[in-house]
Amino acid sequence: MTKISFGAHPYLLGFEQLERLVERTAKSGDGYPPFNIEAVTENAYRITLAVAGFREEDMSITVEDRQLVIRGRQSDDSAERVWLHRGIASRAFQRSFVLADGVEVGGAHMEHGLLHIDLHRVVPDTVVQTIPIRSGRANAPAAPVKRIEAK
Repeated sequence: MTKISFGAHPYLLGFEQLERLVERTAKSGDGYPPFNIEAVTENAYRITLAVAGFREEDMSITVEDRQLVIRGRQSDDSAERVWLHRGIASRAFQRSFVLADGVEVGGAHMEHGLLHIDLHRVVPDTVVQTIPIRSGRANAPAAPVKRIEAK
């Protein structure tokens, strides 16, 4: 059986990057830290990461090439302490989420060891374009395309 990719489907024009995005997200991380994703409203989402032991200044949140990246690195204070048993790991993490076009980060806050990141989708106005059909040569200059914004 032949595998058909998203980019090779004849009705999906310009979606070649979709398959790369799916592969990129499939390769993400080791499952730490655990997270939830919830739909708050039709156009709003919240990502919640369990980051107990991390402070706000131990973490960074960036958007890089439509990818939300959350990084955490705890400061090493082990030189100041004498451990009899150390069962709680203080390991660094990086968690990434690919954002769709129009999805923006609204903000982030910490509460009870949980990092909440709010996202919202900007709904674009519907645009209808009328494309004139010309007769004659294919190399002739094209007539302008009319854009009508529907409300």
